[in-house]
Amino acid sequence: MQIQSRIPKLTEISFYGASLWFSNMHSQNILFHPEDDPAQLFVTADGTKTFSDDEVLEVRSVLCVLENNIGHENVIEAAYPVFMGAFGLPEA
Repeated sequence: MQIQSRIPKLTEISFYGASLWFSNMHSQNILFHPEDDPAQLFVTADGTKTFSDDEVLEVRSVLCVLENNIGHENVIEAAYPVFMGAFGLPEA
């Protein structure tokens, strides 16, 4: 039996696609900072890993594709407004 991944598909390899992907991650309640190692993230409430081993590979793959195509700084910029919204803060 195959377990369905919680990691959204990257629908477009662009700044917009990165923004949409981070937004979809937030919708799944699995938003994380792209400079953090997804294998090292844990759920605060119970200490379990945020991502399964397979999901870690998926997240790393998406980030690799984005970084190789739009650049590290643009990946961070694409995530920024999603993070600000997640914390209820206005964009600077």
